[in-house]
Amino acid sequence: MGIDGRVVVITGATGGLGRVVARSFAERGARLALVSGDQAKLDAQAQELGLPAERVLVHAADLRDPAAVSGAARAVTEQFGGADVLLHLVGGWVGGKPIAETDPSDLASMLDQHVWTTFHLLRAFVPILVARGWGRIVVVSATGTSRPAAKMGAYAAAKAAEEMLIQTVAREMAGQGVTANVLQARAIDVEHKRDSEPSATNASWTTPEEIAAAMLYLCSEEAGPVSGERLSLAGAEL
Repeated sequence: MGIDGRVVVITGATGGLGRVVARSFAERGARLALVSGDQAKLDAQAQELGLPAERVLVHAADLRDPAAVSGAARAVTEQFGGADVLLHLVGGWVGGKPIAETDPSDLASMLDQHVWTTFHLLRAFVPILVARGWGRIVVVSATGTSRPAAKMGAYAAAKAAEEMLIQTVAREMAGQGVTANVLQARAIDVEHKRDSEPSATNASWTTPEEIAAAMLYLCSEEAGPVSGERLSLAGAEL
């Protein structure tokens, strides 16, 4: 069994990346559970996808709230009987100041957005995936976790912690048929400026379509041996 028929949970589904990923998995026969904080955008997205009701669920939830995440997991289980894939695409960036000038609320915001949402999702969905004996978890992160740039301390710290959660849970699920991996991008080129306005700055940017293709591979049967990895889609260092 490939992606066809699999239940794929996509968080941040209404964003520029989420819309491309949802379409890519829908075209390959997946059943989709689309999650974001905006019900109106979710409803519009479901209509755009044109999937039959039995193949799509939309659920608005604040993933910073553990009760809301548990509610989303229940909704997915009630409609589809479980889940096979969790794609966590929630973004958000705060930066531009050196650490000495960074407000503590900026770090708290980044931890909420990246670490706590991931933690709550893993607590809610890992048991569901393990119970089915097959599963894939993919999180989108940033290349700055390995070599952080100046004035990005709060963001880089939060994304690095998120990656550690994924690498840890990958080892905890070893031998149970479930993998967990991180895809790193320097910047997500939603507007495809790398192609329309090429420059030295955007040469290492990654398009949503490229990220979706990498996700499709990681969610395949052939990618079963790949787990606990951080895969960069930013190309070689210049």
